[in-house]
Amino acid sequence: MSESGAQLFARLEARRCLKEIEPRLFPEDGGPDHGEVVELYGTEGTGKTELLYHLLCRCVLPKAAGGLEVDVVFVDTNYSLDMLRLVSIIDSRLNPALSTSSPIAGSDEEALRSCLSRLLVVHCSSSSQLLLTLHFLENSFSSRPGLALLLIDSISAFYWLDRCEGGASFAKQEDKLSKCSELLGRLLRDYRITVLATCHALRRSHRGTSSDSHRPYLCRPWQRLVTHRLLCRRQEAPNNGSAAAGSSEEQGRRQVFTVHCTSRGTRAPRSSSFYVTDGGVEFT
Repeated sequence: MSESGAQLFARLEARRCLKEIEPRLFPEDGGPDHGEVVELYGTEGTGKTELLYHLLCRCVLPKAAGGLEVDVVFVDTNYSLDMLRLVSIIDSRLNPALSTSSPIAGSDEEALRSCLSRLLVVHCSSSSQLLLTLHFLENSFSSRPGLALLLIDSISAFYWLDRCEGGASFAKQEDKLSKCSELLGRLLRDYRITVLATCHALRRSHRGTSSDSHRPYLCRPWQRLVTHRLLCRRQEAPNNGSAAAGSSEEQGRRQVFTVHCTSRGTRAPRSSSFYVTDGGVEFT
């Protein structure tokens, strides 16, 4: 029997909101709501990947381990997803919960398998494949109300390839990503999912200021979708010549990164800092 509009709406109403995905990153009045887009932006080496893994783990971990216990689709356009690193972070978050009298049942391996069962990974090697993948995923969004987050790493992966294929026509250069953005807009509206996408900063111009590399450059349809922008930077280490060798080594292991969050509307921006450990991101 086919599903009525009222039945579909009731089922989609059950989709989990991700406002609490990471309170230390977003403004006090909350993180991304249903149908919103978070862009994780920065140059190489600014902690974007580790922050992405942190947010992913927050979603798939059980509530007893501080997670949201929701399903996630990870679209890997860079073929760079490090599953060993991801499993290591999940395992490090699970262990403290398993060692206490928490309601997590079963062995360490069963708990880990349960977390990974909430993650679907797909790969794309072109903007055309990304567009087809989003069409293919629509059925999953419709049939699985537990699927709350779509991760794309990265949305800018095919920028230079599309520019090359588009030739001298600016419209053709942006055509594929524009179509992907338009489809994403409909999926956000119809299925109330949340999208989190990384975006690599362009190389700064030789005559520009340091802010040049942080200006949005993807097509307007994508820019119109973005409701939260997380700008990642590497924090410069203080030049302290009197520091002991041991403390310098410790500082090197704990490179600090900063994240500046801006949100559409009247919400005030927020800045936070973190460093990376074997167990993942730790906020300062």
